[in-house]
Amino acid sequence: MVRIIAEAGVNHNGNREMAFELVKVAADAGADAVKFQTFNAERLAALTAPKAKYQQTTTDSFETQLAMLKKLELPTAWHAELQQYATDLGVTFISTAFDLQSLAFLQTLDLPYYKIPSGEITNGPLLLAFAQTGKELIISTGMATLSEVEQALAIVAFGYAHKAEPESLDQVWRYWSAPGIQASLSGRVSLLHCTSQYPTPMEEVNLKAMGTLANTFGLPVGYSDHTQGLVIPTAAVALGATIIEKHFTLDRTLPGPDHNASLEPGELTELVNNVRSVELALGDGIKKPQPSEWDTRKAARQQVIFSETVAEGEIIQRSALSTARCGRGTSPMTLWDMVGKPAPQAYQKGDVPE
Repeated sequence: MVRIIAEAGVNHNGNREMAFELVKVAADAGADAVKFQTFNAERLAALTAPKAKYQQTTTDSFETQLAMLKKLELPTAWHAELQQYATDLGVTFISTAFDLQSLAFLQTLDLPYYKIPSGEITNGPLLLAFAQTGKELIISTGMATLSEVEQALAIVAFGYAHKAEPESLDQVWRYWSAPGIQASLSGRVSLLHCTSQYPTPMEEVNLKAMGTLANTFGLPVGYSDHTQGLVIPTAAVALGATIIEKHFTLDRTLPGPDHNASLEPGELTELVNNVRSVELALGDGIKKPQPSEWDTRKAARQQVIFSETVAEGEIIQRSALSTARCGRGTSPMTLWDMVGKPAPQAYQKGDVPE
């Protein structure tokens, strides 16, 4: 079953009531999980850190990234309450940590799994710490090259098996190269294809990269979507995505960096319904008549019918045979076998041989 993660992210805008309402929207839509972001702005961004271009257009262009992030922090005091509220509503609460201290805090909540954001795929110490929790990991690969994805997986594999930090990256690669280590990530790690642009232009979605990731690493692959609308995440499911992550908001016109590329509540519900319909429609891959087709098969297929009168014992000519929908009788695939043989009985025009 496709796991649908409703990404609340920072769309709470630092407002407690909005954060709780986002949980309710995710639950009402039928999402499997609602995800927030846990970070300390001062640990995450330096005073001189620039904003991305999309952030400059969706927020105050004169505001620093640090100032923007400060307003979007999810207070630690809200986490347990949000988690309990989510549990009460039947949706899983998760949050993404962007620094070691935030990850340590999230561990106190005993989350079922962790999502590693695209921006941290080259953050070796944080990747290692995520793996050392022993939990299932979902790694987003936006902005990454294939070699960077492999490097991240090597560090994660090392972290799953070692409590201490590696002495060098070379030690990580030696461990990764050992027999069976890459296969050991099966069942523990999933990858998300992603384009880290908000919103993502259609020509930069590159859904075929999902197949590249799956074939290269042999791990389940999903899709973290930043396009506008529902088409692309639905298409990703048809291409084999096992996880869909999508930003959502209470109102796309709200101020903030991610609202514009997010779904509104009704759209989130529609996305969940679309995903469930597509995964149901994918079936088991075995080509066979479906239960509802048997009646149609009987009504829609033609059978052999005599187009001329033929006497008993007369040699059947090709001209005496035709096909029509009869609802019974002999398949047209056997028509040629009847030609040139004596008729076992007399047939009138329109008779159907059994």
